[in-house]
Amino acid sequence: MRASLIQIDVNDDESVESRRQRVTALVREQTDADLVVLPELWTTGAFAYERFATEAEPLEGSTYEAMAKAASDAGVWLHAGSIPERDPEGSLYNTALVFSPSGELAAAYRKIHRFGFDQGEAVLMGAGRELVTVRLPETTLGVATCYDLRFPELFRGLVDAGAETLVLSAGWPERRRAHWTLLAQARAVENQAFVLACGTAGTHAGVPQAGHSIVVDPWGEVLAEAGADEEILTVDLDPAKVAATREQFPALKDRLLGLDPPPHR
Repeated sequence: MRASLIQIDVNDDESVESRRQRVTALVREQTDADLVVLPELWTTGAFAYERFATEAEPLEGSTYEAMAKAASDAGVWLHAGSIPERDPEGSLYNTALVFSPSGELAAAYRKIHRFGFDQGEAVLMGAGRELVTVRLPETTLGVATCYDLRFPELFRGLVDAGAETLVLSAGWPERRRAHWTLLAQARAVENQAFVLACGTAGTHAGVPQAGHSIVVDPWGEVLAEAGADEEILTVDLDPAKVAATREQFPALKDRLLGLDPPPHR
């Protein structure tokens, strides 16, 4: 299975519509890939909080239409990153979209863990409530977004639901890039799954982005890593390696769940 992660340069000098057209063209070019992955909130920028409300779209809005057509034109599975979604009641969500090679919506995931510590996204966006997996011919994807990476229980839930490839779109800041790499490898090792983590390049809302999109195998080996600038990271994966790893080193079978809490003293 060939995966292409498109690490988009997101900056304040480019309009949302111009970037949408540019990214659509990049997706259309990935005809040799089976799966294409885009970053989080690449239309607005993950830290451009003032744009969330003004640029929010209905689920089936302009970005949805452009990405559905691009997936169909390229004949690829497309994790189209996420958009600021406005639902019919007016609430905002950070919503990831996954399309099939025919351009049909295969899944929508509303980000569960919102970043900001009672500011920014944590206040402006609603929280998702459902884990999302997508069955591809070669593997089952588990879908997560950016700050979710810090919460291992979410990924355990995805694995319990059958995920073999964990796909994460992000707008991760440069100042915490070491955490990005460390946590991507940790999620791969502890879940014995591939991790495909696609971030943004550039600077938006005054926040330099980490870039360094990364692909990690079930043993924690980094198969490919981007640099700091806009880049398309393409890697060939062997989906059978997940089952082989879990059979060779069956740590997941030793999980102990439902343990009693410690006694009160």
